[in-house]
Formats: sequence, C-alpha cells, structure tokens
Amino acid sequence: MGVFQTMMKKKELIPLVLIMTFAAGGASSFALYSLRKTDVILDRKRNPEPWEAVDPTEPQKLLTINQQWKPIEELQKVRRATK
Repeated sequence: MGVFQTMMKKKELIPLVLIMTFAAGGASSFALYSLRKTDVILDRKRNPEPWEAVDPTEPQKLLTINQQWKPIEELQKVRRATK
C-alpha cells in the first residue's frame, strides 16, 4: 500500500507510473510474442533440423541492404604472413 499512498500524496507521479506500467506491459508482451514466433527456435530437442521443414511456397525473411564485401587489411596481413 506504500506505493498507492505515495501516489495519493504526490499527484504528479500518477502519469509517470501509468506510462511506466504501460511501457513495461508492452515490453513484456512483445518479448512473449517474439518467443512464440515460428522463426525463433528455442527447443532443439523436438526439431533438431528445422531447415528440413521449410515450406518452399512461403516467402522467407532474407533481406540485405547495401551489403558490400570489403577485405579487412589486418586479416589479409595475417593470411599473407601464414602462407
């Protein structure tokens, strides 16, 4: 009851508490939603090879935006030194 008594004494805390409660509820519901999505695999015992169950008619989430391969100079030096 201490929280409610403090809120009744200090009325300016009521909007802050409501916003924080709404934000925490939204974050929790999004976390639960993300765990239940089909593209997230947490249980490897029941489906150890999930790539075998991919439906070819269903579009997959494969998106690359402005990806360019550039050699890393430090790795190139290591490769040259180890040859």
